Amino acid sequence: MLKKYPSVLLIYTGGTIGMIENPETGALENFNFDQLLRHVPELKRFNYRISSYQFDPPIDSSDMEPSFWAKLVKIINYNYDNFDGFVILHGTDTMAYTASALSFMLENLSKPVILTGSQLPIGTLRTDGKENLITSIEIAAAKDNHGNAMVPEVCIFFENHLMRGNRTTKINAENFNAFRSYNYPPLARVGIHIKYEPHLIRPTDKLKPLIPHYLFDTNVVILTLFPGIQERVVESLLKVEGLKAVVLKTFGSGNAPQKPWFLNLLKDATDRGIIIVNITQCSSGAVEMERYETGIHLLESGVISGYDSTPECAITKLMFLLGHGLTNKEIRIKMNSCIVGELTKQRR
Repeated sequence: MLKKYPSVLLIYTGGTIGMIENPETGALENFNFDQLLRHVPELKRFNYRISSYQFDPPIDSSDMEPSFWAKLVKIINYNYDNFDGFVILHGTDTMAYTASALSFMLENLSKPVILTGSQLPIGTLRTDGKENLITSIEIAAAKDNHGNAMVPEVCIFFENHLMRGNRTTKINAENFNAFRSYNYPPLARVGIHIKYEPHLIRPTDKLKPLIPHYLFDTNVVILTLFPGIQERVVESLLKVEGLKAVVLKTFGSGNAPQKPWFLNLLKDATDRGIIIVNITQCSSGAVEMERYETGIHLLESGVISGYDSTPECAITKLMFLLGHGLTNKEIRIKMNSCIVGELTKQRR
């Protein structure tokens, strides 16, 4: 009987990790899998079947948008039965947005989808990309004693930490520890060994078929509050033609100005069917709208809680739900619900 080797599909979208310096010109050139094998010969030591798919042309992560998320889902769906896991090489700037979006788009996911990248190109002597890539592939192929994927989730792996994708945000533009999951512990930590945390990993039913989703509605906006924000600014934003939802980044545990004009504008917007979700500007912690009077006034204005959602998750979740033609009430309920481990609701 032929031995079945672990298999991983490597998907390169663009980004620093795939940029390889031409030794003759010094210019950075885009990913080519043969070049990657030359620069990361350790990949040949894996007893894995590793295949690759490359976006052509590669895109800068600043240009990432829902159409590319849909392309990733199509690639994964098409190849789902042929691979044990998937590794997506992605620019760091919008990686947390993509990870959040994919977590909703890949319903019933029972295989690892690991996003990774680097702060230095893979061909650079001190690159962090080599370790990120090698470890991501190992995690994507990892199975438990029953033959099930160790981490059947959309994750980001960066600098020795495997994090749930929809809990992650980019925190550093210069150092190697570019990402952090403030409100949910890492699913695995990597040192001499890879230490998984099974109790933190979402259970899955691999008998359920993968259901891919492709629809998004981008008529959303993020409004960040600050002292002195002007009425005309808030009014003009909330009255943008076609606007359907707002992520409202408030102070502390969900507090906002108590000026009548501000609360009236919010009430008018929610009365018109605009969904407003309250998340905190703080990196860590959650919105508790019933804790202070200011939060209670927001509730009275029709604003709903985003609990401890990251901005990347809140905005992509709204876009996803709006794209699927749900009613205003259904979207509000789902924004207050944990669908794929993206938020923690406080216990009363």
